Amino acid sequence: MFDTVLVANRGEIAVRVIRTLREQGVRSVAVFSDADADARHVREADTAVRIGPPAASESYLSVPALLEAARRTGAQAVHPGYGFLAENAEFAQACADAGLVFIGPPASAISLMGDKIRAKETVAAYGVPVVPGSSGSGLTDAQLEAAAQEIGMPVLLKPSAGGGGKGMRLVRDASVLAEEIAAARREARASFGDDTLLVERWIDRPRHIEIQVLADTHGNVIHLGERECSLQRRHQKIIEEAPSVFLDEETRAAMGEAAVQAARSCGYAGAGTVEFIVPGDDPASYYFMEMNTRLQVEHPVTELVTGLDLVEWQLRVASGERLPYAQEDITLTGWAIEARVCAEDPARGFLPSGGTVLALREPQGGGVRTDSGLSEGVPVGSLYDPMLSKVIAYGPDRASALRKLRAALADTVILGVPTNAGFLRRLLAHPDVVSGDLDTGLVEREAEGLVPDGVPDEVYAAAAAVRRDALAPRPDAGGWTDPFSVPSGWRTGGVPAPLTFPLRVAGADPVTYGAPASATVTPDRVTVELDGTVGHFHRSGDWLGRDGDTWHVQDHDPVEASLSGAGRSGADTLAAPMPGTVTVVKVAVGDAVEAGQSLLVVEAMKMEHVISAPHAGTVTELDVIAGATVAMDQILAVVAPVAAGEGS
Repeated sequence: MFDTVLVANRGEIAVRVIRTLREQGVRSVAVFSDADADARHVREADTAVRIGPPAASESYLSVPALLEAARRTGAQAVHPGYGFLAENAEFAQACADAGLVFIGPPASAISLMGDKIRAKETVAAYGVPVVPGSSGSGLTDAQLEAAAQEIGMPVLLKPSAGGGGKGMRLVRDASVLAEEIAAARREARASFGDDTLLVERWIDRPRHIEIQVLADTHGNVIHLGERECSLQRRHQKIIEEAPSVFLDEETRAAMGEAAVQAARSCGYAGAGTVEFIVPGDDPASYYFMEMNTRLQVEHPVTELVTGLDLVEWQLRVASGERLPYAQEDITLTGWAIEARVCAEDPARGFLPSGGTVLALREPQGGGVRTDSGLSEGVPVGSLYDPMLSKVIAYGPDRASALRKLRAALADTVILGVPTNAGFLRRLLAHPDVVSGDLDTGLVEREAEGLVPDGVPDEVYAAAAAVRRDALAPRPDAGGWTDPFSVPSGWRTGGVPAPLTFPLRVAGADPVTYGAPASATVTPDRVTVELDGTVGHFHRSGDWLGRDGDTWHVQDHDPVEASLSGAGRSGADTLAAPMPGTVTVVKVAVGDAVEAGQSLLVVEAMKMEHVISAPHAGTVTELDVIAGATVAMDQILAVVAPVAAGEGS
């Protein structure tokens, strides 16, 4: 085993790897950008090294900076986590050239499986079934369009490099193929530095099943069962579980053997995952999609049902140990389900969010595990991936694991940053999820019904109670309170006036709300009684949280809102839907535009959002340029509509 390992990552995965290193008695080295100087993974490591400014390209993606950090700290090996350089063959080779052990597969395996086109051809030669699609690398836009037409709509555009759903586009209408190809290339280039695309047949209502494999450097390869990853949004997994209700023992064995053959086809070593797409009406018909040559985000569910620490076995394999297990030694016991908590706002179409973590409570124990990179007081920005933590529950069966996970998400408190925790809790209670009738389109179909319609009255009541409490005088040293300073609404000769406060929540209309008669306010909790129902909220400043949902309830001043620009909001005004960076500006002041025409592109947390013209008209104001950093709701442009009688 190594003495010192550098963890070339950040956030929850860095914290998780450091935990196993500590358990194995191995010294850990964290790396950090200027944006992460106070991050949790920096504090939990044995030592930490600054590697550059906030931009990932100058820090976490800087191979020279990482190698220098390893040299300075005497690290013998590098664990890449996932994301960033985890599947970068050049980084793996650079580590080897520098005398460092890369805790992952050989660079040759990363290179082969990182090219989805070559990967499909390679595994097919080993008898693994693959999804029908385009063949050949470096296809032009015209060739991609021709391949899509030949396959038949709908099709899926996929970057050949990378994964995680970045750059993937489902296209059902051939008329928008050219536009979607351009967008997919742009996103792939930004995420992976490579805009090579392939096109595959889209399988309607599919299930996404993946097999965890483990291989040593002595030719031994086994699989650790499957994970069901069908609950996805925008092609990115949000709920994963092990095992899957969809597979019987015969299919599990067949898919497991196919995954083992895929690993053998590229000379794999370490922990890896082979992903399959499976028609929802025929589990025996499964197709290889890709191989992830790294630890997966969802690895904890496999750890819980097998009893194996996958990071520990990555370390052991990398240090040359043989696997002591044969396939028949691997058994799956119980059920585990994971939910990914992300910095995104379901009420605003799941756009990336940000802020500073003001209050934090993450459940642990009793069959619940939270892997997290969060700590109070740390800012969450738009530079990196939006995933903040993972909440995992284990039980003897699926029903008990579901119950535990729903309760754990309700107990999760993250105030200061909007998250999807409440949405995930409601998703896990959906009848189709409870029954196990899953497919990759379920979340998109049901998302609208899982997002609360408006802000509950009790939220405004709790916020009003907080404001009334702030106005209440405190007794003097003698215990006396001036009755004229009590905010009771009392007035001479009349009925007491209700004490009301103008309030607003982002995305909702301002309201004026009265403080409830019965309320208890402390610095971190609020309890209110409204219409006979008692509600309990976690609190930090203007933030309130309950059952995984959070609300930032601010005072509303119409004059201030007008002066700040919020008063300009309307059909003509285009504002930033999320904090991020303007990557593309397609128009100039004075340009005539059509309704729905793409005007700008804003990117945050590896996600693009296209800003389109709300109607036909003329661009009368353009307040940003490409490369500009923007805040949420910042005005970007104004499009004056075409006057009546002028035509379109």
